[in-house]
Amino acid sequence: MATEYSVYVLRSTKDNKLYIGMSDDVERRLVKHNQGKVVSTKHRRPLVLIYTEMFATKSQAAKRERFLKSGPGHKFLKSVFGQDDISSLTQTHPDKSG
Repeated sequence: MATEYSVYVLRSTKDNKLYIGMSDDVERRLVKHNQGKVVSTKHRRPLVLIYTEMFATKSQAAKRERFLKSGPGHKFLKSVFGQDDISSLTQTHPDKSG
């Protein structure tokens, strides 16, 4: 079976900010976020998964992740979540651990 990749959005219940990432195992990655093993979200725990999109290839997922982190991507997320301050998105680094 081919590996699928997900682009995901987490919301911090501590500060209500969003985090966008990519992984081939979202549930495992969410556990790492909530264990404090991801530097960019370590101090914003707990985090909840609020959105995912699945892709057949890593390059497709990376392209979508880049879009969601852009101005038009923020606008899209604002329309989906109705969040007034989408500028609360944090920047992420590529998920090197999958």
